[in-house]
Amino acid sequence: MNYIEEAEMSMLKAIENLEARLITVRAGRANASMLNGIMVEYYGASSPINALANITVPEARQLMIKPFDRSSLKDIERAINEANIGITPTNNGEMIILTVPQLTEETRRNYVKQVSEMGEQAKIALRNARQDANNAIKKDDSLTEDQQKSLTDDVQELINTYNKQVDEKIKEKETELMNV
Repeated sequence: MNYIEEAEMSMLKAIENLEARLITVRAGRANASMLNGIMVEYYGASSPINALANITVPEARQLMIKPFDRSSLKDIERAINEANIGITPTNNGEMIILTVPQLTEETRRNYVKQVSEMGEQAKIALRNARQDANNAIKKDDSLTEDQQKSLTDDVQELINTYNKQVDEKIKEKETELMNV
């Protein structure tokens, strides 16, 4: 069993989770991933919006949602309203149009705080992975003291690398948010 590989797998999952969460933070531009996680009640079953409609971005600040079945239009509109994403849908009878409002300075700052919290949660996940690896190394009686020290140093180098990645991703997203 390779402790470094296991720790790296856990740390990669933390980075992937962070990336997925950062995509959902809107930066004043329309992005179909803004609707990820919004479920629509359709014929008694809960379905994601992208399973019921085509989502397109015709302009930088506009999303168009064209359902495959027009009868689901009201259900999709209700789900977007209930999701409370800060955008009011416009239903023209054929499709739903979402116009992403320009972000205010206060909203941008709130998003930056939210992004910083996501980064901190990712770092906590990384520290937990390091702790798990270090505990497993210490419990392994087949390793000498020098081998244990070497492995814990390797785990520390690994977490330093991943912490830098988290910092870079957070800084990148903050820059994107603060650009007007």
